[in-house]
Amino acid sequence: MNIAGVILAGGLGTRMGHTKKALLDIGGETIIERLLAVYRPIFPEIVIAAREPGDFEEHNLPVALDRFEARSSLTGIHAGLDAINATHGFFAACDAPFLQPGLIERLLAQVTPEDDVVIPLKEDGYREPLCAVYSKRCLEHIAAQLEREDFKIIRFFEHVRVKEVPVSQLQDGDPQFLSFYNVNRPEELERAREMAAELGL
Repeated sequence: MNIAGVILAGGLGTRMGHTKKALLDIGGETIIERLLAVYRPIFPEIVIAAREPGDFEEHNLPVALDRFEARSSLTGIHAGLDAINATHGFFAACDAPFLQPGLIERLLAQVTPEDDVVIPLKEDGYREPLCAVYSKRCLEHIAAQLEREDFKIIRFFEHVRVKEVPVSQLQDGDPQFLSFYNVNRPEELERAREMAAELGL
């Protein structure tokens, strides 16, 4: 399988006081640095989806700029999918500082060429759309949805082939599901810094 790694780094960081979350420091590293350290051994192709390329020039990676004015995770997925050469892309957001390579690898192992979305399914029925794989076949459906200014990621799923992967099948690669810990608010950032110190992350 030819799968690229895409980091979504174009959010407004509204709940974080309009701070760019990709550049937040946790344990002496920015979140974007943490994600790239995980991505580089796994993905031969890496793209950063962002609104402004200047913040990421030092990483010497392609930056996919949003094609739609509205800022949303779906806008970033569209930009990233459009930019990659691979047929599929694994997407994670820049608010996930503890993304684990073991979880990614187990998710990628579930992907077949025919799949359009391969997504973790939690026990409560929630799907993790920002720790998932999307195919370039999703592009036309995402674009049509964005034209309607509908930004709910899972809305286009009815038009494509979706494979839900129960998190129980991924857990041996991330026993505590640290990959799903998100930093959206100041208190979550503080907790992430405590976790990094406590767990040596």
